[in-house]
Amino acid sequence: MFVQKIILQRKKEISFISLFLIITAFIGHYAFKNEFFGEILLMIASIIGFIPILIQAYQSLKVKVISIDVLVTIAVIGAFLIKNYEESAIVSFLFLFGNFLEQRTLNKTRKAIQELTQMAPSKALKKMKDHHFEEVDIQEVDIDDILLVKTGAQIPVDGKVVEGKGYANEASITGESIPVLKELNAKVYAGTILENGTLKIQAEKVGEDTLFGKIIELVEEAQDSKSKTEKFINNFSKYYTPLVLLLGIISYIIWQDIELAITILVLGCPGALVIGIPVSNVAGIGNGAKNGVLLKGSEVVSDLSQTDVVIFDKTGTLTIGSPEVFKVKEYSEDMNKVYDYLKAVEKESDHPLANAIVQYIHEKENYKVSDTQVIKGKGISAIVEHKKIIIGNQSLLKSENIPLNQTVLNDIKDFETKGASIVLVALENELKLLIGIKDQIRENVKEELENIRKLKVKRLIVLSGDNQGSVDLVAKELNLTEAHGNMTPIDKQNYVKKLQNEGNIVMFVGDGVNDSPSLALAHIGIAMGGGTDVAIETSDVVLMNSNISNISYAISLAKTMIRNMKQNIIIALGVVLTLLVSLLASDWMNMSIGMLVHELSILVVIINGMRLLKFKNKKRRKEK
Repeated sequence: MFVQKIILQRKKEISFISLFLIITAFIGHYAFKNEFFGEILLMIASIIGFIPILIQAYQSLKVKVISIDVLVTIAVIGAFLIKNYEESAIVSFLFLFGNFLEQRTLNKTRKAIQELTQMAPSKALKKMKDHHFEEVDIQEVDIDDILLVKTGAQIPVDGKVVEGKGYANEASITGESIPVLKELNAKVYAGTILENGTLKIQAEKVGEDTLFGKIIELVEEAQDSKSKTEKFINNFSKYYTPLVLLLGIISYIIWQDIELAITILVLGCPGALVIGIPVSNVAGIGNGAKNGVLLKGSEVVSDLSQTDVVIFDKTGTLTIGSPEVFKVKEYSEDMNKVYDYLKAVEKESDHPLANAIVQYIHEKENYKVSDTQVIKGKGISAIVEHKKIIIGNQSLLKSENIPLNQTVLNDIKDFETKGASIVLVALENELKLLIGIKDQIRENVKEELENIRKLKVKRLIVLSGDNQGSVDLVAKELNLTEAHGNMTPIDKQNYVKKLQNEGNIVMFVGDGVNDSPSLALAHIGIAMGGGTDVAIETSDVVLMNSNISNISYAISLAKTMIRNMKQNIIIALGVVLTLLVSLLASDWMNMSIGMLVHELSILVVIINGMRLLKFKNKKRRKEK
């Protein structure tokens, strides 16, 4: 086993030795007219070049696979037995050298992904017990540790700024090279670079749990996964290769020409067919990772390229996800404790509407909250100072039998017509407060939706737990196909299922925990990188910079990848067919020429796949 390993590691050197012997043989034969000397060198070249091919063939037969190596092994043995040493030597050399060039070229396609791995932080300046900062391995950093990051240094963990100010380059996370201001309480991410300033940060996530760690993990998983096309080609090859072997045997039985038979084996090798799909996948996934779009596996590419319905969550997806209170209506004279109770409860939630309320209220006292219950799609209830507080939409208050008079209903309608999300607050079963919260539509959303339509997407839909009036206003402004409000997570999931049952390829775009069921169910789930961990984990594609404009880029990339794969399949099968026809219909085709064309075809499909590394959609080209 050790000897086999050494030989396989030295395939490049062996191929060059074989080439030297072949050239020397031809010089001896044609320049010095020494046929015997030339023949001996070709025999040696054949044997030297044949050994690693034989080892690879043996390894594949051990796992019951008739690989390309098996076909070439039989062909070389056949040529050697009929004393066609020229053919056996040249075929061995070309096959080995082709393997070397193939591997070298493939390594380039993985460059973008390798760069990600190399960017993983390894050191950190950690605050020790004596309050001094000491450089330690990243494995020695724990959650809540205080770390010092200087200008030009790599941020080692996900965390928040507790002291200092500076600008961070987050291209490794988002694909965007414009520095981002980081000051007190700002979020920072592992793998990003502090271009200027000095920061002290508190670690919140370390190692593999960081966003950067997850990116590397997801990309590595994507490389290992196989697309539907790739699986088909692999299965096709299992049957195709034995078929070529059978064709060689039949040709020998019919024509009694061993040279013709072994030439068929060489010409029928499906090397380009097998390698063409993986290289397209790796290059496409690498391009996406470099530009802040994570494709979590090559199997998502097919569905992504065929998307005909895109469903959007509203808050945090079509809108920026940082809503603000724009208007309130009070229904009680003594409101101080209502506001204090309300903030105490909402501080425990990470919902965007809750954050807006927390930012709006300046409480005077802190109160202990107990018996908190989250009602999905409706709101929240809790006990504060032995009093029950209900916070949520009309549906929640109705289920709690809290009456809403006509004045309140008119106020709600007025708020909704202005595009506000409605939050009702009741204390001890009595309505106290109506809050109107508005969010801003993300920049360039309207333009992006038009770009998505141009990619043959038939319907653009928004589903939201927000009131119908607010959702309708967003849909009207963005010219969406459909808009559905007052939807629970289950309602959203059922709607996705309904569209799928109608035969649609459905994409769902969201960012929150409530979006997770729909993200998991849809053919393609796209999560905003700034969303919750659950949403990111359950999705198929992650937009690391939360830039909705990357949706059209992702779809365009997938379509280009599929087109690239088809091109490689056509090239591979076209070359094999041309070689076999040429063999039967002409006198010039032989084993050596066939092997040369065969190896060149492998390089052609690899180079064609590598073009995906430089893919840019039209919008990105204009921006550059």
